Amino acid sequence: MTDWLIDHLAVIMFFALVFVMFLGYPVAFLLGAIGIGFGFLGIAFEVFSMTQFANLLPRIYGQAAQNQVLVAIPMFVFMGTMLERSGVAEELLKILQSMLRNVPGGLAIAVTLLGTIMAATTGIVGASVIMLTLIALPVMLQSGYNKSLAVGTIASAGTLGILLPPSIMLVIMGDLMGIPVGTLFTGAIAPGLLMSLLYVIFIACACWFNPALAPILKGKSPAEGDRLSAAKILRGFVPPTFLIALVLGSIFAGWATPTEASGIGGLGAILLAIANRRLSMQTLREVMRSAALTNAMVFFIIFGATLFSYVFRALGGDDVVAELLKAMGLDTGWEVMVFVQILVFFMGFFFDWIEICLIVLPIFAPIIAKLDFGTFIQGKPLILAWLAITLSVNMQTAFLTPPFGFALFYMKGTVPPSVSMTDIYKGITPFVVVQLIALALCLAFPALVLYLPREFGFLD
Repeated sequence: MTDWLIDHLAVIMFFALVFVMFLGYPVAFLLGAIGIGFGFLGIAFEVFSMTQFANLLPRIYGQAAQNQVLVAIPMFVFMGTMLERSGVAEELLKILQSMLRNVPGGLAIAVTLLGTIMAATTGIVGASVIMLTLIALPVMLQSGYNKSLAVGTIASAGTLGILLPPSIMLVIMGDLMGIPVGTLFTGAIAPGLLMSLLYVIFIACACWFNPALAPILKGKSPAEGDRLSAAKILRGFVPPTFLIALVLGSIFAGWATPTEASGIGGLGAILLAIANRRLSMQTLREVMRSAALTNAMVFFIIFGATLFSYVFRALGGDDVVAELLKAMGLDTGWEVMVFVQILVFFMGFFFDWIEICLIVLPIFAPIIAKLDFGTFIQGKPLILAWLAITLSVNMQTAFLTPPFGFALFYMKGTVPPSVSMTDIYKGITPFVVVQLIALALCLAFPALVLYLPREFGFLD
């Protein structure tokens, strides 16, 4: 019995983490506590030593306290929160609504396009979903839109912020996997835009075949519409477009690191708030508090994750996983990749994206990086970049899948009482299918992910 426990201590550690997460304890403290607890169990079984705990201090200090990339996270949070309060999104929705007024499902398509634009300026799902719900849902319901289509469109568009750069998830994944953030930012652009395009195609087709879902709004006269659009485009489109180009363009062109670009983005968001007369000391305090809390959460999670993954590997976790995959008959790179993607999708029903990252990446990334994918994709840097982006597309579903989809909770706390949780579940279902189609395309055609990083020289 003792020998069996020693051989399977890493497996028990993994399932202990999964079980205790269901109890609702904060993941940052949970990871560290389980790591320390199983470290002492390893000492008791003489497969771990007290001196190995000393190795944790330089690891944690080097991965978090000295990590310049993580400084970008609070600044991107600051930029996104400030933009949420600057009125940029509200102005953009009015413009897009006017331009797509006579298109079937035009308002829903406008919300999707707005979500895409805001995703490239905020990178924060919670802020995007709440903002889109408050701005767009009342208009959609007043226009006679089907409730399920309305909430599904808003929830799916809001989750684009986790995939399109500057995504906080990509920053953290890059740090966990040792991949330059610029590689992940450029790699996520095509999948993110593909996802948005598939949303638009689905909405247009659904409303074309069933016009009752989205009544066409009666537009103004062409002359008046032209005058309105000409007056609004400069004021509505140019500022956010310029900010996106400034932040992402400086990274892609090599003019600035992600950390430096995040500071530029924070300053740009302040200037936009000033231009829209939305900046006050109260707003500034609230935005700074939100950024500080997010930064503290991320650092605590990194501390705990470093401790957990170190003890897990010291107890032979990597070897156990490799043997398990072989026992399941998963020998080729494609088989393991599909298995991990399926595992992550079902984990998304119960866990947040950061919990999935911290469970899956330390275990499977080193294994997948050594596998053979034939002529499709070769070399550790390419495989890891492809893995990270496809997992990001996959984990976007975690925000929409019940029972613990965070976008659903954000939305339920914001929608009027007339919109039930059943309406929300019905609304997100087809969009989850669309997300899975996008994932399948990124897996089948790795060039969707890797073309831009190669063009910008990140994978040379």
